[in-house]
Amino acid sequence: MRNMKRVVITGIGAITPIGNNIDEFAKGLRKGESGADYITHFDASSFKTTFACEVKNFDGDEVFGRKEARKMDLFSQYGLVAVREAVQDSGLDFAREDAERVGVIWGSGIGGLRSLEEQIENNSDYEQTPRYNPFMIPKMIADIVPGLISIEYGLKGLNYGTISACASSSNAIISAMDSIRMGRAEVIVTGGSEAAVTRAGIGGFSGMKALSSRNDDPATASRPFDKDRDGFVLGEGGGALILEEYERAVERGAKIYAEVLGGGMTADAYHITAPHPEGQGAARVMKEAIRDAHIPMTQIDYVNVHGTSTPLGDVAEINAILDVFGEHAYKMHISSTKSMTGHLLGASGAIETIACLLAMRDGFIPPTINHFTDDPEIDNKLNLTFNEAKEMPVDFAVCNTFGFGGHNTSLVLKKYEQ
Repeated sequence: MRNMKRVVITGIGAITPIGNNIDEFAKGLRKGESGADYITHFDASSFKTTFACEVKNFDGDEVFGRKEARKMDLFSQYGLVAVREAVQDSGLDFAREDAERVGVIWGSGIGGLRSLEEQIENNSDYEQTPRYNPFMIPKMIADIVPGLISIEYGLKGLNYGTISACASSSNAIISAMDSIRMGRAEVIVTGGSEAAVTRAGIGGFSGMKALSSRNDDPATASRPFDKDRDGFVLGEGGGALILEEYERAVERGAKIYAEVLGGGMTADAYHITAPHPEGQGAARVMKEAIRDAHIPMTQIDYVNVHGTSTPLGDVAEINAILDVFGEHAYKMHISSTKSMTGHLLGASGAIETIACLLAMRDGFIPPTINHFTDDPEIDNKLNLTFNEAKEMPVDFAVCNTFGFGGHNTSLVLKKYEQ
């Protein structure tokens, strides 16, 4: 049997509702900032939910030039911005690499929703000759970002997108890990991006009663594990990671954030949107990830939970954690960074994996902000890191992401020590 190669993370990049680069994102996590505010992308005054966690102070025309920006949906622009930071952070010069040994695997659950909306609206008069933009399809399709990345850097290795709702970018990271383990690539650019704060995005999620409607106080609307939580806050942005074969990274003297020890993937096989009430799929995926990592579960210091702030989901995930970790659950720290960033849908796994890496790098647990009232259905003896960051070393972390359709993913990360 082929010996599995070790996989490490050597570069990260992010554009989020609480920071447009890694340093800003790290500061926002540590301070417990909320990225939620009233929607500026469109007039949302007639919607049940009028707020979201938007990326601030971003102008694609300035970053890419107007001609190139017009060819890309916002989710693609976010993806490329994050990747550029991650590549620079990694110290890799792809012009000097074997392009056929460098791949790209990227996740997005929705893709170019805004571009699709615009073209439908512009051609809604069916008595007129339709005039669809020639860039509509490449702007819209969810798998375009890995293609754009490969074109920008001349990367000729494996290249594809993963689509599994809110688990999409976690699936991308797991696929990247497995591909390097098996020797199919030496370096993979991975992560995810999303830009679904649109009329259809807000309207669709609101129509299924998934969104918070706390319009009087958006900054406190995302309340994971709080008794009065009433749904998630839609977010947007992108996160990128450079995964690299361990020995290769050490040989070139790369800065290494962490080793990707293992990953798990399961299905609830229960409901199109609701989680299993006892968290059965979530429990199995954590067990699978820890088994794949070949470590005892008692080594886990921190769990970055899916924690969307929905009535059913938060309880189910806590039930799963108690099932998996037993008494050790009370010794770990747990938090939901969605309380700050909102729910980035398919980009969640990438952003939250990066949050775990920053926790390891800087020695702190990001808080679960906006906690006001204990929920009697949630064990308040657990260390849910409410409202303030906790200064402490983090050596082993688990990152959970779950998606509509019952998709579950879990990653295990180990801080790298030379």
